[in-house]
Amino acid sequence: MKKVLMLFIGVLSMQIGNAQNINDVVRFSTENINGTARFRAMSGAFGALGGDFSAFTINPAGSAVFSNSETAITLSNYNNDNDTSYFGSFANRNESEFDLNQAGIVFVFKDLNDSNWNKITLGVNVQNNDNYYNNYFASGRNTSSGIGDYFNFYADGQQLGNIAQLPGETDTDTYLILGEDFGFAAQQAFLGYEGFVINPDDPNSNNNIGYSPNANYAAGADHDYIVQTSGFNRKYTFNIGAQFKNNWYFGLNVNSHDVDYRERRVLIETPVDIDSGLQYAEFSNELYTYGSGISFQVGAIYKAKGLRIGASYQSPTWYTLNDELIQGLSTDFRDPNSTDDILRRDIFPNVVNAYREHQITTPAVVTGSLAYIFGKKGLISFDYSVKDFANAKLRPDNDFFTANSNINNDLQAAATYRVGGEYRIKKFSLRGGYRFQESPYKNGATVGDLNGYSLGLGYNFGSMALDLAYDRSEQTNNPQLFQVGLIDTVAINNINTNVTLSLSFKL
Repeated sequence: MKKVLMLFIGVLSMQIGNAQNINDVVRFSTENINGTARFRAMSGAFGALGGDFSAFTINPAGSAVFSNSETAITLSNYNNDNDTSYFGSFANRNESEFDLNQAGIVFVFKDLNDSNWNKITLGVNVQNNDNYYNNYFASGRNTSSGIGDYFNFYADGQQLGNIAQLPGETDTDTYLILGEDFGFAAQQAFLGYEGFVINPDDPNSNNNIGYSPNANYAAGADHDYIVQTSGFNRKYTFNIGAQFKNNWYFGLNVNSHDVDYRERRVLIETPVDIDSGLQYAEFSNELYTYGSGISFQVGAIYKAKGLRIGASYQSPTWYTLNDELIQGLSTDFRDPNSTDDILRRDIFPNVVNAYREHQITTPAVVTGSLAYIFGKKGLISFDYSVKDFANAKLRPDNDFFTANSNINNDLQAAATYRVGGEYRIKKFSLRGGYRFQESPYKNGATVGDLNGYSLGLGYNFGSMALDLAYDRSEQTNNPQLFQVGLIDTVAINNINTNVTLSLSFKL
């Protein structure tokens, strides 16, 4: 097995692009509907209700609604159906996986000495903020640009004498040295030049700083683009709640966040022109982002007969993250000294680019909730949340000045509306819900609005309850293939469906 070397590169030399940083901010600032089956069956409209483990991750006061100590565990099946369009060509990919979505326990302490405080609750809940399992595939003939434009962007301004491989150097040697001395841009220039994707304007001068793609894109290039992501954003919630007299519930959460995100992107390009110098290219990038974060929440619920009013505040989440990147390039090219021979070049440096630790501060969330309970027959609930994505920040500030400016200019405040209902027939409960989530982007296209609905049922055995939910959401997005050079977009319509099963026990 080949040895994989680790190279540490500062954020300034990373130069992956500000748009990627914006994508990171949106990804780690987005919380999907996850958790217990009852919560998901009502589309998460639980801010004024409580009495559910996922409910107190929205409003911490919800734990004080529990009448008895309780524990719950939840299993979910995630399914992503992606329809893609790329230069008029269409493709589909549909995949699913199982995941342990939630586990929690809450302890209820009654009969307190102070009669004004009816009970105190202590709870712990673990659940996914988001599941990053997703794959899509796009294929089509690009008539405007190609992979040569990506490498050309980074090569322009780089001296040929710096990026050219010296006699006796291996691909690993050159890639490591360039990363240490000149950074990410020089590494990309090396891959493009040594992979015969780009040509220098003056190949005989070490001082050459101008380049052009070694492909004729006038007739277009056939592209296959594969993206595979996996991982999770998991939240560990430590809760304390209390009921004051008969009408007020209060709560506080301290949250620990765990991030594990893996992304593999592969572009396969075949220029249409048979006389093109570049005949074939396969460029892979494997990104691994990991780290942790911390946040807190406070909330309250007021009860007046059947009416419930809730309000909660979730602080920003302060993440500390690390990025690692592995790259590889394979090409077929026409030997400039022969009109017949097609040669192969494989560059796999076996180097992990480990970039300097950085911080992301996600925006705060304010939620207002209303619910009405119709005795023992059922209930209806509504939540409204707002999150200003433009308030997100990347740090250190000096390293991300341009990126933070773009975040402020391109992102906006986004509202989320959730409505849910439940109808009880003896020990059975029938549930349903709807949610609408606005795009965090001002253009409304990079990531579109989200629409979702949910259905579910439950059965209460007395000391045990079994709940089942189905939820579906649909959202469009238009990610760029790369952040520079080859910046054409793939139009994606994503349909996410989940089947969730929860089992809870009174202690």
